Amino acid sequence: MLHVAVVGSGPSGCYTAQSLVQQDSGTLVDVLDRLPCPYGLVRYGVAPDHEKIKSLQNNLRTVLEHERVRFLGGVQVGPGGVPAARLRELYHAVVYCVGAATDRHLGIPGEDLPGSWSATEFVSWYSAHPDAAAEGFVLGARSAVVIGVGNVAVDVTRMLARGPAELNPTDMPQAALTALAASRVTDISMVGRRGPSQARFTTKELRELGTLPDTEVAVDQAELAMDSGYLDPSALPAAQRRNVEVLRGWAETESQAASRRIRLRFFLRPVELLAEEGRVGAVRFERTVPDGQGGVTGTGRYEDIEAQLVLRSVGYRGVPLEGLPFDAARGTVPHLAGRVLREGLVAPGEYVAGWIKRGPTGVIGTNRPDAKETVTSLLEDASVLVRKELPGDPLAALRAEVVEPVEWAGWCAIERAEAELGASLGRSVVKLPDWESLLAAARTEAP
Repeated sequence: MLHVAVVGSGPSGCYTAQSLVQQDSGTLVDVLDRLPCPYGLVRYGVAPDHEKIKSLQNNLRTVLEHERVRFLGGVQVGPGGVPAARLRELYHAVVYCVGAATDRHLGIPGEDLPGSWSATEFVSWYSAHPDAAAEGFVLGARSAVVIGVGNVAVDVTRMLARGPAELNPTDMPQAALTALAASRVTDISMVGRRGPSQARFTTKELRELGTLPDTEVAVDQAELAMDSGYLDPSALPAAQRRNVEVLRGWAETESQAASRRIRLRFFLRPVELLAEEGRVGAVRFERTVPDGQGGVTGTGRYEDIEAQLVLRSVGYRGVPLEGLPFDAARGTVPHLAGRVLREGLVAPGEYVAGWIKRGPTGVIGTNRPDAKETVTSLLEDASVLVRKELPGDPLAALRAEVVEPVEWAGWCAIERAEAELGASLGRSVVKLPDWESLLAAARTEAP
C-alpha cells in the first residue's frame, strides 16, 4: 500500500491528495502543513469580503476528511523541523505543494522606509496569518499608493476603501477590523507601469471597485488613450476587452462627491519612495510610453504621488527548500511532469505541484490539472516506489521528532474557538490571529 506525504494543504496540496485517492484505491495520504490550519491561500490570501471564493474551503474540507487522507498541521519541513531527507525515509513518496512564499521587490531607493510594505504583508495582517507583521499599516495615513494592477492590488485597494459596516460581517481578526474602521485613508492610487489593456486584474474584481459605497473611481482619459489596445480593443482577448470597457465607462462618468476616491493610473513606473519626517511621504514615478513591442520605455518625465502608505503588489516568488534543488531564475523546483530533477536526473520518490512547480501563475482552478499531471507521474512510478520498506506509521516518528502535529480534531477545535470568539464580539466567525491562540484552541477537548 502506497503511503504519500503531501507538503502543503492549500488548493494544490488538496487537489494532489484528492487525485491520489481517486486514482488509486489503496493509497494513503498524509497532508502536512507548517500552520495548524489547512487551506493555504484560500484561508490566508482570499480577501475576507470574498465569501463565495472562500467557500471553496468546503470543497477542500471534503478532501481532508476522506478516510484515506490525514491532516497533520504544525509540521515544519526543513530548518527547525523535519529534514526533507527524513521525510523521504518515512514515506514512499513526497509531493511538495508549498506555493511561492515570498513577494517580489521593486529594487528602488526608499523601498524600506516605514510605511512601505508588500501587499502580501498587508493581506497576511487582515487575514490573521499567525506570522503577520505588527499593527500600524494605516496608522496616520491619509493617502495610499498601491503599486501593481493585478487582482491582489485590487483586493488591497478595495479593503482600504471598505467601511466598518461592510467589514464587520467578515471573519477578519478584530484588531485589523478596528484599525481599518478607524482609518483616515481617503485617497488611494493604484498604479501600473504599462497600459490598461495589459493589466492583470480580472473584470469581476475590477468592477467591484465601482460598487463600493461612498467611493468614487477615477481614471485619466489621457493615460488610457496612450494604449492602442484601449483605443481599439477589437483585437484584444475577451478578458482584456471587458476590462477596457469598464475603464471606458468610468472615464466617461462625471466626478461625484464621495468620502473616498480610488484613482487608477497607468504608464507610470516607480523609481523612488520619498521620505517625509522619517517615513514614506510620496512615491516618485517616471512616465512611460509603449515601446511598440509589448513593453514600455521611460520618458525622463516624473510625477510624485503623495502617500503615507505604500503597498507593492508586483508578484510572488518561490523560495529554496532545504534539501531540494532550486532554479533561482524561475523561483521553482526543477521537474519533469512533476518529478523532481536533481542535476537533470529524476529523483525517485520526490515530486512537486502548484506554484513551486510552475511559478505563481493561474487561478485556484489551475491547480487541478497541474496536480493531476504530477499524480499521474507518481502513480506511474508506484510499482517501484512501493518496494521500499517503511519504518512504520510516519505519525509515530513525527511525534517523536517534532512538535505534536495538529490533527483534524485539533483543526475542528480551532474552528469552534473562532465561532465562539465571533459570537462574543457580536460578529460571525472571527479568526484567531496568532500562534499561541491557535495552538491553545487546537489542544482543547472536543465537546
